[in-house]
Amino acid sequence: MIEEIIIESKDKSGVLIDVEISPNAKKNEIGGINEWRKRLIIKIKAQPIEGKANKEIIKFLKKIFKKDVEIVSGLTSSQKTILVVGGNREEIINTIKNLKKIKK
Repeated sequence: MIEEIIIESKDKSGVLIDVEISPNAKKNEIGGINEWRKRLIIKIKAQPIEGKANKEIIKFLKKIFKKDVEIVSGLTSSQKTILVVGGNREEIINTIKNLKKIKK
């Protein structure tokens, strides 16, 4: 399932990940996969006010992937598409699987 969520960008600049954000969480973490929406669930401590959650998402994912991260769509939505700049698809998939033992 994770392989369906993570795709290479068309211009080969990195990897796109469809995510669903759950704000006001106890801690920042990857929460699993929403199989119905085909999105990676990311729990964020910050509130979705004045871009605080978006900043926290970028900071959190930069720390995990050790690469630049951009929100390419969904700035005001809980459903977003994230670009991991310069990311390799297999590397990103393996990083997420190692963080959260997600079913294949």
